[in-house]
Amino acid sequence: MSKTADHRTHLVLENYIGGKFVPCSRHIDSYDPSTGEVYCKVPDSGTDEVEAAVQAAREAFPDWSARSPAERGQVMNKLADLMEAQLEELAQAESRDQGKTVSSRVSVCVPGKTVMFARTVDVPRAVDNFRFFSSSVLHHTTDCTTMDHLGCVNYTVRSPVGVAGLISPWNLPLYLLTWKIAPAVATGNTVVAKPSEMTSVTAWMMCKLLEEAGFPPGVVNMVFGTGPRAGDALVGHPDVPLVSFTGSTATAQRITERSAPFCKKLSLELGGKNPAIVFSDADLDQAVTTTVRSSFSNQGEICLCTSRIYVERSIYPEFLKRFVAAAREWKTGAPSDPDNNNGALVSREHLEKVRSFVTLARSEGATVLCGEGEDPLLLPQRNTSGYFMRPTVIAGVAESSRVMQDEIFGPVVCVNPFDGEDDAVAKGNGVRYGLAATVWTRDVGRVHRVARRLEAGLVWTNCWLVRDLNLPFGGMKNSGVGREGGRDSYHFFTEVKTITVKH
Repeated sequence: MSKTADHRTHLVLENYIGGKFVPCSRHIDSYDPSTGEVYCKVPDSGTDEVEAAVQAAREAFPDWSARSPAERGQVMNKLADLMEAQLEELAQAESRDQGKTVSSRVSVCVPGKTVMFARTVDVPRAVDNFRFFSSSVLHHTTDCTTMDHLGCVNYTVRSPVGVAGLISPWNLPLYLLTWKIAPAVATGNTVVAKPSEMTSVTAWMMCKLLEEAGFPPGVVNMVFGTGPRAGDALVGHPDVPLVSFTGSTATAQRITERSAPFCKKLSLELGGKNPAIVFSDADLDQAVTTTVRSSFSNQGEICLCTSRIYVERSIYPEFLKRFVAAAREWKTGAPSDPDNNNGALVSREHLEKVRSFVTLARSEGATVLCGEGEDPLLLPQRNTSGYFMRPTVIAGVAESSRVMQDEIFGPVVCVNPFDGEDDAVAKGNGVRYGLAATVWTRDVGRVHRVARRLEAGLVWTNCWLVRDLNLPFGGMKNSGVGREGGRDSYHFFTEVKTITVKH
């Protein structure tokens, strides 16, 4: 801990390089989104820190990659156990760092099942990532063919790539960071990770557990800082042959440009502008309840959240009435209050950006039915300077509007009618993104027709956010390049080699 000039005590993070915590001469203020106050100092790392981390990772690579998958898995499972033992501390830190609720009584995936974001989603999924990939890496097989007429046998082997550069976002900080670290180290790579400078605390806390778990120095290195300094140095480093990034499409373009001279392997999981399509034969109660969750969970700060809702015209008025009523019941306030569904948005700048889309919609003649500017938001005194925004529903937005086309990444959703299956698909596909979509209908034939026609990497029907980690995750169009999860992560974090033996 360190005391600043105003005598308030702030947490001061350090980089984790070569198995040691290393101080940094420059720092960035990190804010508590629920109060708007600085509570943490994050290293503002640059080229020197990245160079040291890459060197440590290179030195650790020969020993770590030579270990068997089972040996690496034992270390990963020990880390999972240690993180699980500190679940409450990690959950509280994640909430304070990102603004999400600690213990909201909200069903996210399954009706009747209570899910609380930081405590029973973010941190448990981070733990599960290590357990899943430590196990799955044991069960992959390689290819073998015979060419009897030439007396040859061909087979493939897979080897770790080397030093993996991993850049994770601020919306699900520990959850998405471990989604990258776990498969990277399970397949024998060493890593240099850069979490978001806005949400670095739980990554730093995890580093405290690495030595006890049995990770040799240099296998996992954590460099904190901004994209233009630390991130740019990492993706442009010639000794980092692989980069996995989750974040904005604009940043991904920069990463692609910086990586191109080195022909790096890239996995880019980017933005979304995800549609929900509600047909007239849908179970309306279930569609409304789940679509409220898919639109506003985690303050709408999930890449898979619903941003556009298209409702068949015959049920549009009824859906809209029920949906707005349900959105008004979605409680926003202090993240520590278990009665609240949403906490604060991640930063003042992000809150202003999200609000600007609502202002734009009004200026273009759309109707704001609830939320921003329509419903009051009462907060405890200590939270009045926090970055809060109520769930906002907008109707009548033109399909060409930036409100309908751009990723907002906040608790804002647009609702418009459609006429028939072709119109629904055309509107669903009418943006440059293609990450996820949701379809609501009882017609099994329509489920398959529409799902196949939608340009999205994931399509849920009559549900949302049901994930099997074995299956591919990623998007189409401007929503990304590549897939991760199960076999796809195994392939991404390894290089394949074909060996031919003549006998």
